[in-house]
Amino acid sequence: MWPGIAPAVLVCLAAPAFFVLETPWLGWVLLALGILSAWLVERSRPRVPDQVVSVGSRQESARVIGVRREPSLTRDLSLIALGMLIVSVIPLAAELDNLAMLRFILALGGAVAVPYLVSRFVFRDRAISFPWRSGTRWGRLQWGWLVAVLVLGWLILPFYFITSGVYQNWPVVDTPDLIARLFVGVGAVGIWDELFFICTVFALLRRHFPDALANVLQAIVFVSFLWELGYRAWGPVLTIPFALLQGFIFLRTHSLAYVVTVHLLFDAVVFGVLVHAHNPGLLPIFLV
Repeated sequence: MWPGIAPAVLVCLAAPAFFVLETPWLGWVLLALGILSAWLVERSRPRVPDQVVSVGSRQESARVIGVRREPSLTRDLSLIALGMLIVSVIPLAAELDNLAMLRFILALGGAVAVPYLVSRFVFRDRAISFPWRSGTRWGRLQWGWLVAVLVLGWLILPFYFITSGVYQNWPVVDTPDLIARLFVGVGAVGIWDELFFICTVFALLRRHFPDALANVLQAIVFVSFLWELGYRAWGPVLTIPFALLQGFIFLRTHSLAYVVTVHLLFDAVVFGVLVHAHNPGLLPIFLV
């Protein structure tokens, strides 16, 4: 595990290079160094013979039947890098015109779909999956947290967006059409966040590192994306705990449906605050 930490950190630090510093060449260098160092780490490990498994009356090596003995750090980091590279090709400033929304659909959709397809059909493993339901009902704690998300969002988000002025990072929404576009855009990006940061980045990192370390690493990528999206000023004070909590909740529930629900409730408050900030008096439900 320990020799592999440095390559993973390098790959995850590419996210601040792309989305916070907005310095693409630095992001490319960090990704290249991370993947190269992962390959060197794996190459230096002692070679372990393939396990032998029984298939009917025959004996075949794991390699022959396509079962990997252990996950490859190089391959998994390359999938994370691939997703980040796809996202980095577009500006992430919030815009609501048709062309901007199409760019978001193609880039963000590709950042989830391409690593999944490469993992499934090129590497022939199931490293990335989207477990929608865990098969168990949500308990009182889960329902209570949903209520808490709404209450905390109602108390904190208006103060953050309005007093810091970061609501201006989102376009003015002063017509029904623009308000509807904002609603769709905020919700769609929220769902994508969980598909990429939790089900892709976090899931791939967990194959190699303890859950707590993998969660911190995915939070670096998550928070960096949110920074360019518009959560600036003292936004990381909110987005860092949120990213870590989403990873922790996924570990506890194993339910994409639940973490998406949490995120959408949070984003519903964000949407309301943005409409309120650009149109004072239209939604007189906030304290600021």
